[in-house]
Amino acid sequence: MIDLDAVVALRAVATRGSVAAAGSALGFTPSAVSQQIKRLERGTGVELLERVGRGVVLTDAGRSLVAASSGLLAELEQIETDLRRAAGAVTGEVRLAAFSTAVRGLVAPALGGLRRSHPGVAVPLSEAEPWDTVAMVASGQRDLGVVHRWGGVALATPENLVATPLLTDVADVVLRADHPLAGRAELHPADLAEEVWIATPEATICRQWLRRLFDGFGGAPRVVHESMEFAGHVELVRAGLGVALVPRLGRAELGEDLVAIPTAQPASTRDVVALHRRSLGDSPSLRAVLDALVAAADAAGPGR
Repeated sequence: MIDLDAVVALRAVATRGSVAAAGSALGFTPSAVSQQIKRLERGTGVELLERVGRGVVLTDAGRSLVAASSGLLAELEQIETDLRRAAGAVTGEVRLAAFSTAVRGLVAPALGGLRRSHPGVAVPLSEAEPWDTVAMVASGQRDLGVVHRWGGVALATPENLVATPLLTDVADVVLRADHPLAGRAELHPADLAEEVWIATPEATICRQWLRRLFDGFGGAPRVVHESMEFAGHVELVRAGLGVALVPRLGRAELGEDLVAIPTAQPASTRDVVALHRRSLGDSPSLRAVLDALVAAADAAGPGR
């Protein structure tokens, strides 16, 4: 009998590109993932991974198994969902992935309320960029994901995922109160083309939007400081080291020494949505978590 947990581990390697990344996504050590796949190889009698340089790639047999397992795992998931729904049980585990500002502004209040209303639902959380979250939810490594799409730009999602809109968030340019632009009601890219910027690293979606904001302005934005955390961006602005584009979701009060001004033409907005696999749509525990996220988004209000 094929070990389904080991198949999930193999699928994680295929999705994440390495044993170490698969372990991180699944909450296991790389050694544990390797051992699962080795047991699967012994059980099937075929080699599923092969070493290439310092990493690994799936063999033809490994890729075939990953492809063939998609429908099977979805069917098993649907069976489990149907059983739980029939029993009326709102219990079990819903593995959640979300981006950092959603963790602060949406997930924390949602899970706080869920703990009181549905104590039998466990929600292990991991923080991830939207692209990674999409891949993890689609492949079964996570059950529910919270992602964002900047400026109406589509985030590619597989057909087996269902999206639930949560809110539209606004990002403002954060400046020191003594900055020459601090009195403006809104800021255009032309106003900001000569500024020194603090931003997230190059590979992030937020950085991609910042570049898109300055389409047609050669040399802008001039990013001098990089940090993954928007709270760090705010402090770097406070120190006089540049300006930053900081979303409102999960943002703490800035204080009197800083101002936040929205951009115009284009406006810097992002749609925040929750994603889950279609086969989990009737899961009572997933619906409970999703309802808690929707309630937290409603409480945050529009334009957050």
